[in-house]
Amino acid sequence: MPASPVAPATGPTRLRVLLTMIPSPSRLYRGSRLASLCCLLSWILPVVAFAAEPIDIKIPDGWKRPPAGPLSTSEGIIWYRAVVVPPAAWDGEACEIFVEAVDDARQVFVNGQAVGMLGTFPPEYRSGLGQSLRFAIPPGTLQAGEPNVVSIRVFHYHGRLGFNVAAPVLFGPDAAIRMAGDWEGIAEDDAQFGRLSARFDIPEDRWFREPIEIEAAEKELKRLADDAGPLSPQDALAKLRTMDDLQVDLVLADPVIGQPLSMKWDHRGRMWLVEYLQYPDPAGLTAVSRDQFLRTVWDRTPQPPPNHFPGADRISVHEDTNGDGVYDSHHVFVEGLSLATSIALDRDGVWVLNPPHLLFYPDRDGDGVADGDPEVHLEGFGLEDSHSVVNSLRWGPDGWLYATQGSTVSAEVRRYGSDDEPIRSIGQLVWRYHPKRRIYEIFSEGGGNAFGVEFDDRGRVFSGHNGGDTRGFHYEPGAYFRKGFGKHGELSNPYAFGFFEAMGHHRAERFTHTFVIQQSESLPARFRDHLFGVEPLQGRVMISRMERDGATFRTTDIGPGLWSDGDSWFRPVDIQEGPDGALYIADFYEQRIDHASHSQGRIHRESGRVYRLRGADASVEFSLPAPDDLAGWLDKFDSPIRWQRETAVRRVIELADESTWPLLARHLIYSSQSTNLSEAAILGRLWALGQLRPLDEPIAAALLEHPLASVRRWTIRFLGQAGEVSPSIAQRLTRIAATEPDEEVRVQLAATARGLDVTPALELVDALIVHPQAAQDNRLPLMVWWAIESQISQSPEQVVRWWTERSTRWQQEIVRRDLAERMMRRFAATGNRRDLLFCAELLRAAPDGAAAETLLTGFEAAYRGRSLAGLPNELVEAMAATGGGSLPLRVRRGDSPAIDEAITFALDAKRPAAERIEYLEMLGDVRPAAALDPLTGLAVVDDLPDPIRIAALAALQGYGDPRIAARVLDVLQHLSPPSREAALNLVASRPVWTRDLLDRVERGTVDPESITDASLRKLHLHRDEEIREAIRRHWGEISGATTAQMEADIDRFRESIAAGIGNPRVGKTLFGTHCGTCHRLFNEGGQSGPDLTSYQRQDVRGMITHIVNPSLEIREGFENHLVLTDDGRAVNGLIVDSDRQVIVLRDASGQTRTIPRDEILESAVVKQSLMPEGLLTPLNDQQIRDLFAYLRSPQPIP
Repeated sequence: MPASPVAPATGPTRLRVLLTMIPSPSRLYRGSRLASLCCLLSWILPVVAFAAEPIDIKIPDGWKRPPAGPLSTSEGIIWYRAVVVPPAAWDGEACEIFVEAVDDARQVFVNGQAVGMLGTFPPEYRSGLGQSLRFAIPPGTLQAGEPNVVSIRVFHYHGRLGFNVAAPVLFGPDAAIRMAGDWEGIAEDDAQFGRLSARFDIPEDRWFREPIEIEAAEKELKRLADDAGPLSPQDALAKLRTMDDLQVDLVLADPVIGQPLSMKWDHRGRMWLVEYLQYPDPAGLTAVSRDQFLRTVWDRTPQPPPNHFPGADRISVHEDTNGDGVYDSHHVFVEGLSLATSIALDRDGVWVLNPPHLLFYPDRDGDGVADGDPEVHLEGFGLEDSHSVVNSLRWGPDGWLYATQGSTVSAEVRRYGSDDEPIRSIGQLVWRYHPKRRIYEIFSEGGGNAFGVEFDDRGRVFSGHNGGDTRGFHYEPGAYFRKGFGKHGELSNPYAFGFFEAMGHHRAERFTHTFVIQQSESLPARFRDHLFGVEPLQGRVMISRMERDGATFRTTDIGPGLWSDGDSWFRPVDIQEGPDGALYIADFYEQRIDHASHSQGRIHRESGRVYRLRGADASVEFSLPAPDDLAGWLDKFDSPIRWQRETAVRRVIELADESTWPLLARHLIYSSQSTNLSEAAILGRLWALGQLRPLDEPIAAALLEHPLASVRRWTIRFLGQAGEVSPSIAQRLTRIAATEPDEEVRVQLAATARGLDVTPALELVDALIVHPQAAQDNRLPLMVWWAIESQISQSPEQVVRWWTERSTRWQQEIVRRDLAERMMRRFAATGNRRDLLFCAELLRAAPDGAAAETLLTGFEAAYRGRSLAGLPNELVEAMAATGGGSLPLRVRRGDSPAIDEAITFALDAKRPAAERIEYLEMLGDVRPAAALDPLTGLAVVDDLPDPIRIAALAALQGYGDPRIAARVLDVLQHLSPPSREAALNLVASRPVWTRDLLDRVERGTVDPESITDASLRKLHLHRDEEIREAIRRHWGEISGATTAQMEADIDRFRESIAAGIGNPRVGKTLFGTHCGTCHRLFNEGGQSGPDLTSYQRQDVRGMITHIVNPSLEIREGFENHLVLTDDGRAVNGLIVDSDRQVIVLRDASGQTRTIPRDEILESAVVKQSLMPEGLLTPLNDQQIRDLFAYLRSPQPIP
């Protein structure tokens, strides 16, 4: 794309005094007379002065921080310059200049001549982030042996900062000059700043002239202050240190592998390695926007193989053929992938997690080479941030594939190629997929920047965390956990009303990327049940003690088990237990392991190592059963090595015959009376049994009475996963819940209740509520609430009936402390009449004042910051019956003193605007006669903030006094555009007022140009031919743009969006101004139009089409309804609520009107959308790109 021309001088100009322009003899270059004469002439030639003096700045340090002082800008151009003196021997030789980009656009000049560009400049701006280029300097441009001006023109546009950027380097034929040090900068777009004649503006002692060897320059090019540079694998191994009773071995290294991200072993003991060589950018895609967290929106969604853009990722297979513990045989299973993160091995193939897809590559002959193209199972995993994409695929004990999703990506997952409604998610979570049933579901939501999935020997689920003060999260089925809400979005369930925290820990540095819980006999006994976590930032493996903390765990560090003494490139990113029980560590081996550096292109794809951490005296040898030896694998259920036990479950399932299930069932039944089998062996049999086929009732009944809590817990989980349980099993679960001694089992019972039918679920919840320890459990109260809430979503009437029919439930502490407030808040939060009437039922059923107060606390939490206008009378009466006498409630009851007080508050300029607006809405809803004159006076007073005036105008719609329109129209021409629109909306609501407006237009006291198209459409809604004729006379026919005009606009806006990159942070502000009145995105904005969060926002053409032509297709539920009332009003908007008594309309400005049905003469759907045409017209091209960058953002922009 061509660069924009450099702007001429922009500041005021003045001639310098000639004597001050001529350099002193000491500053004249000491060279030939000709050179000196040229130099002198260059000083005498006309010079343009700058509006500001150049600022001294250290480069590259000055590029790592936000521009400050006179150079401060978030949107604009800064020039930088320095002088370099190449050796005279370079005369006539080819030279290059190296420049590294950050999140801006850069244009490089030598002696005023452009030699290269990183990114592109406006009007088609694109960031150059990720580019590090050497630009050839055209022959004759560089003056060898003389001072030359190197200048860099930089365009900043709200980009991310804090990058480790290298200084420019001038490369010659046999040496290089590193230009790190003193430069000058100026915040003007003036090419004269980089002219050759400017070289003597810079003192000679600041010139760069010292050549260094090219090899040294290459080595120093991107080196950091604490960076010794990369070491060979053997040298890196020599610097690794361990605790005394551990030792480390190098088992696999570059150049055989590069960028190892994830490891697995098959049942033959071969290591399978995912090499993340394409990272950080997906192959074949172009960025269309990038936010301050470097979350990127790409121009398209890649297709799955074989129709994909081939990338550099590969899955390789490595084998130790001689048993010496070193992998010496290597081959590739599949290559050409793009951002493949992990695998799971199956009997006849390999599952590959390659976002946006989940693939299955067949390998029926087991030779470790893919047989052909993959079968695509899932689509829709996000690619916004390649260090947070879905990862760590592995088998769970229940036969599901589990994986995590990081914090800065989103997903809309469904079966590939299907029309299924996608399962949407934003941010971190654990998900799972059942290959046979082809079901994808979110297992648990929240966490850190989730990487890693760990199952301990009891089948509990864990993952790492990218924050400090914890080692990670312990997940429960269907639970919600803390996340970075502002940055990563809210929980998907707005009624969760709580979440679990990470595992408790003392103060500690961030972060534990992923971890293994050591539960094998292969390491010294003191490490049993300890967490081994990789810390890529610190370059070490931390060991932490795990201790029970109620139904979860807390951890305490005992110290690093593996670290490097002097190699800052050691970056462990994965840790797994291998077939020998040792721990294997994948070392990404990078200068830095932060997102900014990788996005900047600082990737060392040539390196990567895998280490083994084992006991100091442990052998590297191990033995496994033959691949098809079913009996041998059954014996491995009791192996002292956890990897072998887990692999045995998979192999037994793959090799099982008709006798396997009865054999496993007998062993399990026998285990309840015998101690011959270890707990691990019993669980292995249960996991295999549950995967082979659903547990039948006799087996399930027996296992529910098993002495091991882990067996009871997993039996309950298998029963719940079956989708439904028999009445007898449901009754048995309920009996168990009331007396179950183990809190983890109780938590699982609550999780299982979520998936049951409403009646057995609520019976199970009741049993959990009355358990003596229910209120003391640290996880049960929230799990019980989430079980109740899930049933509210399905059968609200039945849940309310269940709650109100038994007042004795209030005797339980868990009800008063944890459940009741959330129950009320849940129904109040929706704000619809049905649920508000349920709130009234809950209040009426409260057994005492304290219970009612608890419920009201929940109501207040739901309505904090919301208006109480429009509450059903039944709820108002129920609140009043509790003794509640708040002012809003008394106003709703029509209490005269309260109304007078509300009027006083609404008129009080000293009160907060939000409070005044709430009372104005309330008065408009109640419509007391005493409020008419104060509201009218407020609506027309001078110097009133728009939000308050708009609320006053909206409140007047319920009054029919003819004086209202007259007073409002008297001041119409003096109102701001937002207030004028609200005033016209008021006037248009009644035909008599509309005629008054049209008469004023006729007389010339109201300018017809001040009436917007949207207002004209509202005036036209009246079925009055006199009104419509007046409209035609002054404005012509009321019709929108033609189809041809709209098609041209659609094409023009698409081209504009494709031409450059947008900034979503700027776009968020534009959204608030142009779209947010009606639409919500990430829980911000109005509610007059569809919530765009779950909309297909990557369909740019579709979005543009609906903005340009909003009436083309109006989404169901957002139709524009016209309501004619018996007092002559014509009110239009979308119906946000209705029942047999009222209709609630919301107009385009967000104002709601509750209209009793007995006042409605007619209601009809209008084909014209509430959304006006021409929303994009006032925006320039960059603003359009910015707006669509925000519209396409997968996550909130803080």
